[in-house]
Amino acid sequence: MNATTATTNSLRSREIRLAARPAGQPGPEHFALASVDVPEPADGQIVVRNTWMSVDPYMRGRMDDVPSYIPPFPLDAALEGSALGEVVASRAESVPVGAYVTHFLGWREYAVLDAAAATVVDLALAPPEAWLGPLGTTGLTAYAALTRTAPVREGDVVFVSAAAGAVGSVAGQLARKLGASRVIGSAGGLAKTKKLLDTFGYDAALDYRQGALDEQLAQAAPDGVDVYLDAVGGDHLQAAIGALRTGGRVALVGAISGYNATTAAPGPDNLFRAAAKEATLRGMLVSSHFDLFPEWIGKAAGWLADGSLRTEQTVVDGIEQASGAFLGLLSGANTGKMLVRLEAAR
Repeated sequence: MNATTATTNSLRSREIRLAARPAGQPGPEHFALASVDVPEPADGQIVVRNTWMSVDPYMRGRMDDVPSYIPPFPLDAALEGSALGEVVASRAESVPVGAYVTHFLGWREYAVLDAAAATVVDLALAPPEAWLGPLGTTGLTAYAALTRTAPVREGDVVFVSAAAGAVGSVAGQLARKLGASRVIGSAGGLAKTKKLLDTFGYDAALDYRQGALDEQLAQAAPDGVDVYLDAVGGDHLQAAIGALRTGGRVALVGAISGYNATTAAPGPDNLFRAAAKEATLRGMLVSSHFDLFPEWIGKAAGWLADGSLRTEQTVVDGIEQASGAFLGLLSGANTGKMLVRLEAAR
């Protein structure tokens, strides 16, 4: 089938829509499963049969109708997020039928989009799920955070929160490759902290459910911390500021501890200590670092192939389970990247 004669043959696609905006913790009632016809692609467009989709913490913010760096999800419309799939119809010479692409129209079984909004990926280089995890925006987040936002220098002590998650599981290993002398991670529960030590190469693992985090961090890094990758906020950020050495660097990547808060989440009360230490706290949006993608993929694909970068996925099957996967992500049910594997009607 060539690009000008492709057809969708009256395909149907199931999709997850935002049914209502949550106040605090979201639940199943905030999502709805719908079925729609897949339209024929216009000139320059492709139709993708999604086979994998990602759920990510930042999506919680898009459920609220508040100004942010990315628009809120509209009500009664399909949600959005990273996905990978096979092109089944194309009216774009640059992306033929049969190619595999990543794009941003997840939460649905079939996506119709401009070819320019898709990226062709090589499944011979890495398996499909890797393109949404270590080779996708989560891997890039770790790389940009530790090379640009809060650069790791030879001999640094590095602390990573949410260290068993999609970004953190890569960040700890990357910090070591960048020259860190000691890498410390935090996670919730014995299984995850053991995974940090046994699989993801951390030197020390803090269980935030077991005692004061600042005391645990002081024991793990008695001489202080040089770099902190913050995905949690709250008590984690406060503990990290307290532990920073002079000239310490913090990458503010996320604050999942406050995403479901109905009132302003408490922030650290020791910010002046950062000033006294001449520390840098810098926010980071991965979308500002897409220029690093080729560099990152060139390195990470080789590390995946030779086994020096180890990753894990938590996989849920079926579009109808996508909202449950997202809710599980917010409660810490995942180790590594949370993914949904789709089996669209053919």
